[in-house]
Parts: sequence; C-alpha cells; structure tokens
Amino acid sequence: MDLGTRYAPEAIERKWYDFWLKKGYFTPVGVGEPFVIVIPPPNITGRIHMGHALNITLQDILVRYKRMKGYDTLWLPGEDHAGIATQNAVERHLASQGLTREELGREKFLEVVWDWANKYRKEIRQQIETLGASVDWTRERFTLDEGLSRAVRKVFVELYKRDLIYRGKYMVNWCPRCKTVLADDEVEHEESQGKLYYVKYPLLDSSDYIVVATTRPETMLGDTAVAVNPKDERYKHLVGKKAILPLLNRVLQIVADEYVDPEFGTGAVKITPAHDPNDFEVAKRHNLPMVDIFDDNAVVNENGGKYKGLDRYRAREAIVSDLEAEGYLLKVENITHSVGHCYRCETAVEPRLMDQWFVRMKPLAEKAIEAVETGEVKFVPERWKKVYLHWMYNVRDWCISRQLWWGHRIPVWYCQDCGQTIVEEVEPKNCPKCGSSSLKQDEDVLDTWFSSALWPFSTLGWPQQTEDLKRYYPTSVLVTGFDIIFFWVARMIMMGYQFMGEKPFSYVYIHQLIRDKYGRKMSKSLGNGIDPIDMVEKYGTDPVRFTLAILAAQGVDIKLDEKYFDTYKKFANKIWNATRFVLMNLEGFEPVSLDGLDTADKWILSRLQKTVQTVTNALESYDFNVAAKALYDFFWDEFCDWYIECAKPRLSSDARKIVQNVLVKVLDVSFRLLHPFMPFLSEELWQRLPIAKESIVIAPWPEVEASLLNDEAERSFSSIQQIVKGVRNIRAELNIPAKQAVQLFVVGRTLSSEEELYVKRLAFVEEIIHTDRKPQRCATAFVSNELHVYVNVEGMNIEEEVKRLEKNISKLEQDREWLQKKLADENFLTRAPEDAVNEARLKLSQAEERLRILRQILGDLS
Repeated sequence: MDLGTRYAPEAIERKWYDFWLKKGYFTPVGVGEPFVIVIPPPNITGRIHMGHALNITLQDILVRYKRMKGYDTLWLPGEDHAGIATQNAVERHLASQGLTREELGREKFLEVVWDWANKYRKEIRQQIETLGASVDWTRERFTLDEGLSRAVRKVFVELYKRDLIYRGKYMVNWCPRCKTVLADDEVEHEESQGKLYYVKYPLLDSSDYIVVATTRPETMLGDTAVAVNPKDERYKHLVGKKAILPLLNRVLQIVADEYVDPEFGTGAVKITPAHDPNDFEVAKRHNLPMVDIFDDNAVVNENGGKYKGLDRYRAREAIVSDLEAEGYLLKVENITHSVGHCYRCETAVEPRLMDQWFVRMKPLAEKAIEAVETGEVKFVPERWKKVYLHWMYNVRDWCISRQLWWGHRIPVWYCQDCGQTIVEEVEPKNCPKCGSSSLKQDEDVLDTWFSSALWPFSTLGWPQQTEDLKRYYPTSVLVTGFDIIFFWVARMIMMGYQFMGEKPFSYVYIHQLIRDKYGRKMSKSLGNGIDPIDMVEKYGTDPVRFTLAILAAQGVDIKLDEKYFDTYKKFANKIWNATRFVLMNLEGFEPVSLDGLDTADKWILSRLQKTVQTVTNALESYDFNVAAKALYDFFWDEFCDWYIECAKPRLSSDARKIVQNVLVKVLDVSFRLLHPFMPFLSEELWQRLPIAKESIVIAPWPEVEASLLNDEAERSFSSIQQIVKGVRNIRAELNIPAKQAVQLFVVGRTLSSEEELYVKRLAFVEEIIHTDRKPQRCATAFVSNELHVYVNVEGMNIEEEVKRLEKNISKLEQDREWLQKKLADENFLTRAPEDAVNEARLKLSQAEERLRILRQILGDLS
C-alpha cells in the first residue's frame, strides 16, 4: 500500500494502539529479566495536565526501550481516589446544583462520589491511551478497590499492634474549608503581608504592664500565659508573676522559656497552647492549661466570651477595635510573614489541638535513610538525595486521620458500653472485653497517601503472596515529580522495607517541572496552562511526546512554548517524507550483503552506529533529551540533508541495490531507535519496510555493529561536507545562482574520485582543478592542514562585490555590537524570557560566523 503524501497522525494513532492491545504486547511475557514501573496514579479529579503528560511520556520511553531490549516489562497503571481533592471537587459539583454532602448524608454522598470516580477513571484511561502509553491494562488498579483496601487495613492493624500507630491529642493543621486535618507537608507556606500588633497585658495587683507582640490578636482568647526568654534581663523580675488577659480578664502565668526570641517584637510573647504548635510545646513544659477557642469552621466558640459566633477574621476586627477603645493597643506595624495554606483549597489553615491518629515515623525512617545513604535506592538527578535525606533526618510523626467521608475508613471500632477500642482488619461483631454488640466505627478516613504508600506491592496482590508479587517486586524505577518526594516517595520506601523487607524500587527519577515560556508556574489563576490532549489533537501524539522528551534535561525546569510542538511536527513530517522517498525507490529491492560500499555509505552507517551508542547510553542514564537530540540531528541533518542527497543519483546507477539496502537499514534502525519516543509514527513507517516483521513494539533494540564503525570514512566525508558548505557560503554571499556551475581550485592533497564526485553533485561544481598555489580571482571555500579549496570568481564585477561586502560587514558589525551590549545587560539576562536570551546568543554567534566568512571573502577579493 502506498504511503500517503502527508503525515496525518489521526489516521494512524488509534489504529495502532488498538492493534497493540489486541496482540497483548503490553502484558509481560514472564520470560527475561523483569523491568517494572508502577505508574504514579493520577487523581480522579479531572483531565491530566502537561506534567502528567511528561511523566507518562518518560515512563513509556523507558518501558518501550526495555521491552525491545528483551526485558519482561510490566508497566502497571491505576488511579488514586485522592480523598480530599476528590471530595472537594464533588462538593463543588453538588454546590452548583444547590446541594451539600450533609444534606445527602454519608451513604448517598459516597454513591455520588463512586459515580464520579468511575466516570473520571474511564476518562483518565482514555487520555493515557491517547498519549500512547504501553501500560498493562489487564492489571489496572484503584487505591479504593477491594484488594488495595484489604492491604490498607492489614497495614494499619499491623502498625497499630507494633505500637507504630497511636491516637492522641496533639497540635494539628486544620482546614476550615475542607473540615479536615492536614499533615505538615500538606500545608503550603506563602509569604503574606500582615500586621504585628503590640498589646499591653496588665500585671496582676500592679499598675504596670508587659507588652506582647502578635500577628493574630484573635487567638488571645485562648491565651494561658505570657513567655519571655530566661536570659532576657528586661523581664527577669517578672518571671513567676501573673498578668491579666485584656478583654477577658483571665489570669495568666508569666513563664521563662528558651523558645522565645528576644529580638522578635518586644521579646515577650503570648502563649496560646491550643492554637500554635510552638505554644503547645511551651505549655507541655510548663504544665499550662489549654483553651480551644474555635469550632470546625474556625468560628469562635463558647470559650471566646462575647466574641462567640464570629469567624476568626471578624473576631480579629472586633478584638483589635476593642483593644484600641480600651487603651490596650500600643501600636501596629506592617510585616511580611509566612502563612500556611491548605494545599487543596488554599484556605489559611488553623492550628488546633485535636484527637487524631498518627504514625510513628522515626522507627520507619531508619531503614529508608540507610537505603538512600548506601545507594540501594538511587535518586536521579543525585541532588534530590540531599533533599530526601534532610526531610527524613527531621521527620515528624505523620497525622493519618482525615475528617472526610471519601477514603479508607479507619479500621477501629469503639464499644459503646465499656469504651474498649478494637482495631481489626475485619469488622468485629462483639466487643472482646464485654461481649457487647454495640460497636461504632471511627468516623474518620485515612490520609490518601497512606494507601498510596503501599502502591508498589499492594498493586501486585499483597497481602496475598501472588506470582506477580514474587516476580515483579521490587520494581525497577519510579518516575515522579519533586513535589511528592515527601508525600509519596519517602513513605513508599518506608513501607516497602517494613512490609516487604526490601526496597520498593532501585531508582527514583525526578522529572522536570513544566513552566510557561516566561518561566512562570502553570496555574488556573494565570490561565497559562497548556492542555496536553489539546496539543495531541492539534499536532499529534508523537510530536507532543518528542517535544517533551527533547526538553527534558535533568535538573532543569522546562519552559514550554506551543511553537515547540510545531517544530517537532515538522520533524515528524520530515521523517514521513524521507521514508516516502525511500519507499518510492525500492522497486526490485532484495537484501544483499553490504559489500562494495562507497564513502557516503560507510559514513552514514558509521554515524548510525554512533547514534545507536549515544541513544542507548543516554536512555540508560535517564538523559532523555540527549537521546532525542541525537535522533533529531542524525535523521534530519545527516540522513536527510546529506545521505539522501548523495543517494539520489546513485539509485539510477549500478549501485542501486547497495544504496537501497543502506537506505532500508538506516530507516529500520532509526525507526527502532525512534520507537520509544514516537511509537505510532515508527510503527506505521516500519511496517512499510520490506524487512518488517510482526510489530516494532517487540522488535529487538538495535545493537552497535562494530564492523560498521569507520572513523576514516567519517573523516573523509566530513571533508566533503565542509567543502560543500564553504562553496554554498560563497554562492550565498556573492549571489552566485544555485544552478550556475562553478569551478574549484584545490591546493594540497589530491581529492579522491569519490570526493570529487560528491563535491560536484552537492555543490554544483563543473570542474575541479588541482594546482600548487592559490590562483588570482578566487574565494576561499575550505582550509585545512592538508587541503585548501577555492572558488573561481573570474568574470565577476569585483569592485561592486567588494563594496557590497564592505557594506554588509559594516552592518553586521553594528548588529554584533548591539547584541553584545544586550547580552551584557543584567536586566535583560535576568528579566527576559529564556527563549529571548537564547535567541540573542544564537544571533550573536551567527553574526560572528558570517563576519568571519565575509572578511575571508573580502580578503580574497581585495
């Protein structure tokens, strides 16, 4: 069947994906060394974003590469129930219909969320398929499916029995919008403009007072002490005395504690144990009472006196107004300080003292620290190792209970008769202590990351000892973003060692953050996001994948401009058209041994081997951009722009069969190298080759053929290229028409007959004359130690050409000077988009190179 005249991705992508699924290529064969990746499960909250597309593309490149290398590859897909994020999304959806979850009740609300989950799981699968991901859909998992739920319950119960899970009243981060507690690493701290209020606290039985500074005057309703630093000479005489809380007249102790910074504010601080984590620790050390002043909505409760019923911000206004009216407010300063916000809804969190479930992290962290320190688990790039270890060395207990309805219900029951706490994997019928059947399950659910932490082994069937678990655990590599190193990566490593006795994966590849072309983070508020599925529909999957891969330099954020997708759509077109040319010239093709090769043949086959080497090494070291760039440069520049041009006339000569075989070999190897990056295009074109077999998906990865490496041929053809480029430069600068044959003079070694043949064809040279010195009236095309090549310009109006060259040189010198000044300007370098800076550098380089050429020609003509 003829290859169409244009690359139309929509005509080939679904066709080939369905073919691959039907053939079962993505299901591991059970033979060979296992290579396993578990997908970071996307949240079921909507469409995948460009970060997901990058993550999926890089994983698929590795999986397709390893599959072709003969590994028993498993890429296990799945989705995350994403407790707080999904519940928020569903609640917003209900609100648009005038409903609340409370009105529906827990059971009905969960039915709605399950409908949502099933809908978005299907949509996410479609999007992952659209990106060409070769995941094994027969093993698709969901963090709330029965198998994973069983694993979660077992882990909770075992950790509880090992005294690694406990319940207690501790300071937690409360989101009044989501009405749930958040773990420390779910709180995002932002610099905000605020005020520092200086408030006078009268001393008991004295006309004197002590001044405290606070950013949150509303929390003074919960004050139980004033603290100063024990080394602060200003307040030593007050330690042990008492102060009066303004507005509420509560008696407060004045205590000395190292926590207090004498340099902040006045050096005296109010202590609110139930609403500040540091104050909570001070209160424990000094046995201070703890007064909770907020309800779940961050509204002042009965402990707030007349301010009861006001939300925290209204309470602040009222309290500041009353402090000022009663003469307690000394002054107010503007400050910038860090404020914690919910990572899901961006509401300012409220520190609260609450009963919650926690995991003891220090014992779990020991083996996970050792694994990374010894290199048993490696981070790529390595700098993330330090980030991981810093967090692990300072790990705090993990609050795992959430006041949500969507998620894994905590497997704890309370006896309503005797108060016994029962922790079991299966719901108990009776209290083991008193026999009562009046049992009530804990209302809370587990943090989403609790189930995600088990992902590498729960997805393979644990706690059952399945064949998958035996063969495919531990997995090989995890590809993920830096933002979930603590949420997910660290916890998977801890749980892997705790429950499987070994690492969950050997490598953690931390991929890039995708920003917009100006370097800004993509966000809904800025409206600067680029939808990957929109780009696929516009440019095709393969150009989108190749774009993301070639931009994925280790440790460097990607500044993404839509124009890049167009650039690599053009690359796909180039591949298509080059293949079409070859296929149109394969009449009478039959495989022959590669004997009787000429210099161009040897050169392209040697360059092909070097490309195989570069791409293979790059993929082994996760240098995706290096591999993609090597493929781009080889196919476009070396194969299309040089070898095909060399091959065209030879296809009508006695060398036809050899040239056909070289062309087919280059395409075959190139498509196999391209396949992990451009799976659809490579399959479509590879199938058209006369040597194609069942599918490129299971074709062997190319190996370097040492016999085809030929440094001599590469040096020889490089000389041809440089001579041709030199002649073309002179044509361009002296306005010699492309179809006007020129005459060359050669001084030095004699060109071989092959070199002469290619120079004549590629540079449209009529005659090559070997001479012993540089003739008059000629321009230098190429100079090396052994060879000088000149273009005869006899007959041209030299005076006119000299004037024109001088004018062009003057203009170029001005351009160069302007570009040099621009690139020396720090404002430009720091504020301009990276693209603009790179473009200016490129223009300067091009201007300097052209100046060199023009000055050389001018010198020749003068």
